[in-house]
Amino acid sequence: MRVLKWSARLLAVAAGALALGSWLIGSTVPQEHRAARTACFAAPRAVVWEAVTIVENQPDWRSGLTAVEDVPGSDVRAWREIGSWGEVTMEEVSATPEERFVGRIEPGRSDFGGTWTYELEDCPTGTRLTITEDGEIYNPLFRLLTRFVWGYHATQEQYLRDLGQHLGVEVMVERVE
Repeated sequence: MRVLKWSARLLAVAAGALALGSWLIGSTVPQEHRAARTACFAAPRAVVWEAVTIVENQPDWRSGLTAVEDVPGSDVRAWREIGSWGEVTMEEVSATPEERFVGRIEPGRSDFGGTWTYELEDCPTGTRLTITEDGEIYNPLFRLLTRFVWGYHATQEQYLRDLGQHLGVEVMVERVE
């Protein structure tokens, strides 16, 4: 019985040390980051633009996104995305039809924030969509996991693959320097 108590204490101390060490290492990871990915779609700009900006339809094709709700009473166009990750309220920062759309995570969120900029341009097969995330991660543990486990680009890559599947075209996601 005594060995079991000491084993439990030792395990608790090790878990605490791991959590503290992870928190400290995460504190050294920069809070801000920039990540970008791009892909060409065999589709006209108008079709890609519609998929990107009519957010109400995105639960039909985006992985993990189960619902999009309009957020009334805001000074700008705002919506709430509900998915496997929880809820995120977004707002439109700017939109230039068929060229550029910028959405921002509602300011004041406690764990992360930032913008996604969608830029559309012509490419040999149709339309190139480049997504640039200018993000901030406030929680050091989440910064550590994002930097070294999930990666900054995972959500963009999934979005582009999902969009390709929605449009019925195969896409090759490319890194943007």
